[in-house]
Amino acid sequence: MSAAHYNIEVDQGSDFSIDIEVKEDDELKDLTGYSARAQARETEEDSSVSFSFTCTIPTPSNGVVKMSLPAATSSSATAGQYVYDLEVYTASDAAVSRLLKGTCTIDREITRS
Repeated sequence: MSAAHYNIEVDQGSDFSIDIEVKEDDELKDLTGYSARAQARETEEDSSVSFSFTCTIPTPSNGVVKMSLPAATSSSATAGQYVYDLEVYTASDAAVSRLLKGTCTIDREITRS
């Protein structure tokens, strides 16, 4: 199965969070033993990471991955468009599955301190 395509917009200087339900054969997948990671880059070919999302699996048996970007990270990110993907993986990358991919647009903050 290929990764789902999902474009996101983040307001610069704001918190962003999304919960992703992981299903297999129309059933929520038990993610016990998995971790999650997501990175954004300027282009798919770019070797440097522009920023990383915070990814957690709060209750592995529920099959939900939480992907978030705290305000401190979105504040320091340059406004513009990036590409990102989200993966779940097991220890030593024995099993890796890409769940989402798409663009992440950081919308320029107007009100600043």
